[in-house]
This record gives sequence, C-alpha cells and structure tokens, in this order.
Amino acid sequence: MATDSRLDEVLERLDAGLPEAIERLKAFLRIPSISTDPAFAADVRAAAHWLREELAGVGFDAAVMDTPGHPMVVARTPAGEGRSLLFYGHYDVQPVDPLELWNRPPFDPQVEDTPEGPVIRGRGAADDKGQLMTFVEACRAWKSVHGALPPGLILLFEGEEESGSTNLQPFLRENAGMLRADLALICDTTMYADGRPAITTQLRGLMGEEITVRAADRDLHSGSFGGLAANPIQVLVNALASVKDAEGRVTLPGFYDGAPELTDELRADWQALGFDSAEFLSRVGLREPIGEKGRTGLEMVWNRPTLEINGIAGGYAGEGFKTVLPAEARAKVSCRLVGTQDPDAIRAALRAHVRAHIPADCTVEFHAHGNSQASVMDTSDPAFGAAKQALTAEWGREAAFIGAGGSIPVAGDFKRMLGMDTMLIGFGRDDDRIHSPNEKYDVESFSKGARSWARIIAALM
Repeated sequence: MATDSRLDEVLERLDAGLPEAIERLKAFLRIPSISTDPAFAADVRAAAHWLREELAGVGFDAAVMDTPGHPMVVARTPAGEGRSLLFYGHYDVQPVDPLELWNRPPFDPQVEDTPEGPVIRGRGAADDKGQLMTFVEACRAWKSVHGALPPGLILLFEGEEESGSTNLQPFLRENAGMLRADLALICDTTMYADGRPAITTQLRGLMGEEITVRAADRDLHSGSFGGLAANPIQVLVNALASVKDAEGRVTLPGFYDGAPELTDELRADWQALGFDSAEFLSRVGLREPIGEKGRTGLEMVWNRPTLEINGIAGGYAGEGFKTVLPAEARAKVSCRLVGTQDPDAIRAALRAHVRAHIPADCTVEFHAHGNSQASVMDTSDPAFGAAKQALTAEWGREAAFIGAGGSIPVAGDFKRMLGMDTMLIGFGRDDDRIHSPNEKYDVESFSKGARSWARIIAALM
C-alpha cells in the first residue's frame, strides 16, 4: 500500500472545484436514461456518450461499447506497477412514476436547502449517477495535481442495472481479459448511518419463484362445490404456511446448508454498531421483530437466509363480495441467501415441498425468476484495512465493515467470472428516496465521497 504525499493538494482541489462538479452532475442528471422503457433508449445512449466524453476529457482512454441492449462505457489508464482497480457503477435510472408526487420535475435537478443540509434533488442523484461521479471527480482532481491519472484503473459503467443487467454477464465473459483487475470497487451502496462510512463486505444472494396452482376448469360457486371441490388458494396457502416453523426457521430440507455462523470478531463489530431493531422497524410503523428466535437484528438482515411470500393472488378481490372457489391461485416467493447456499438446490427443495401438498386432481406450475449466490469478501486482504483507515480519516468516525440484506449480483459476477473480490463503498443515506419520487443526494455525500475516493486511491495504489 502507498500513501500519496500530495494527497492534501488533491483534497484542496476537490474542495475548490465543488461548484463546478455539482454543475457537471446536474448536466448528467438532466439526461432521462430510463433503461426499463424502450421509449428512452436514445436517452440511455446519450448518457453513455456524455460519460465517454467526460472521461476522455479527464484523460481516460474511454469508449462506448455496444451490447444487444444498452451500451457499456469502459475507460482505462495504462497499467502501472501497483494494484490494478476496476470501478463499477451504472448510469441508467429508474422510471419516475408517479410523476405527480415529485415536488419538482425529476430531470430538472437543483440544489435544495433542507434542515439536514443542502441536497441535490433529481432522478438518479443517489442511484447511481451522483455516486458514480464521486469517483470521476476524484480522478479529475488527481489528474489536475499530478498531471496524470492513477495507473491501472478500469472504469465500467453499465446501462442496464435498473432493468435486470441482462447483458452484463455476457459482456464480462467476452471481455474478461480487458476487465480483470486485482480488486473491484462498487459505489452503489450506502453508509451504515448518517456520518458513519462503511465498507459492505457481504451481500445476500437471491432466488425467486412463481407458483401457480390450478384445480377446476372454471371458478365454482362456493355453495354448490364448497367442501367438496379443491380450492387452489387453500392448497397454496397450506403449502406456503408450512415452509416455516414456530421458531421462524425454514423447514425445507437442506435449506441451511452453507449458511455460516458469524465469527466472534464480526459479531463483536456488529454489536458495537448499536443497532436497535425496534427503532429500525418504527420507521415503517412496526415495533416487534419477527424472525429466527435467538438472532440479533443485524444477523437477521445481513447474515441469515430468508424465505418470504412477496405476493399472492386468486379468486375475487374486487369491490363487494363474490362467493367462488377460484380455478387457480398464484404466489411469488423469494429467498435471500447467505454463505455458500446453492440457489438451485433451494429452488428444487421448494418445488418438492409444494408438490407434496398438491391433491391428485390439482396441478402446479413453477416459473423461475432468476438466482444469484451470496457474496462474501476476504477482508484479510490489506486493501480492506487501508480503505477503512482512509474512510475513517475523511469522515472523522471509524468506518465499519457491514453486511447488506439486499443483493448486488455484479459483485458475485466479478468473483466468479473475473476472480476478484469487491469493496462496496457508497455514500448514500437511508433517506435518499432511491426508486421513489423526490430522490436526492446530500451535497456532503457528493463532496466527501469524492474526497474519500481520493484517499482510497492514494492508499491502494
């Protein structure tokens, strides 16, 4: 690890250039790069070309690379003697619906004063354009001070993250030689709490399944057939109700295979964060934790697998009342996975469990909704400690190694396809309203995020 002797100059340059950096971000945010809607395909491509021009202007060898869907943007600096780094972000954004809930046009970004400080308001401000640009601005200031960009940098910016990353894995596979580095960096995450920086070192995987149970060839009158004919809703809820026991544990055979217990060191670190389950739930109108007995709140959201029913439908659910036995019932189920749990094995166990509850004259169909394994990073790599120290120095609070309850499949893709661990470092806040109306990114997060990356680059390269 190296410590750059001119780091203070880079940080001063970032502070002095903050107004111009915000204007650049606002220009980026004005491009409605909504990847899920084909009507915005030209805007997605325009955002890719805006990025390429910006990166080329900073000094990167940058290109827009086509895929069968939206393009990738790849930028590089010449290899050096030190550690090579791949930085990943995405330039596409979520749709803005419902538009009437926005306080201002979502693609007319502005800096707004709030009681918590100034924020940059607009779609994509936090997810992920603002986060992405913190790294670009750090590189810009580095180049201004040193006269050259850091060696061994690869930047990969995706245009389909918000629409399923359909073409990411093929792109990684086809361009593995160009993209492989010693370590990957991802900015699409948050801090642990306001003002406390964090490095996410483990992510849960995901397995999704849609289940359809069918019985009679039409909806039946419950007076004529009730008690005699099979009711698909009852069949389905019976099957789903039995996937958990009274202690909150999933009953599928082999479900916990590969689910690790916390190490004593990590358990102590997480306990020191002072997470309050009741306070966390109070933010959404709840108070009482429900889950595996004997587990802490952070264990349950970061380090334990789940099985959840995400939706269930069947029969008549409109206004008034209609006494029918429905012809079919449907449910959507997802599992968050940890450690080395095998999503294919869990899918097979879930299907076998449901089939065992299906009467002889009913049928069941299954439709897979993708899967990804969990990702766990090797924090014994000195780079993790160096980055943690750099974040602590910038924010004035000790950085934490944390987990994440959600899934960021690209981190697992980097591990399996390119053979490298990932440090997930982002500066978002819990109240950034990503994917919702009135998305914002704190000016402090933008400013100190760029300063943080400058410190991390200096420490790692």
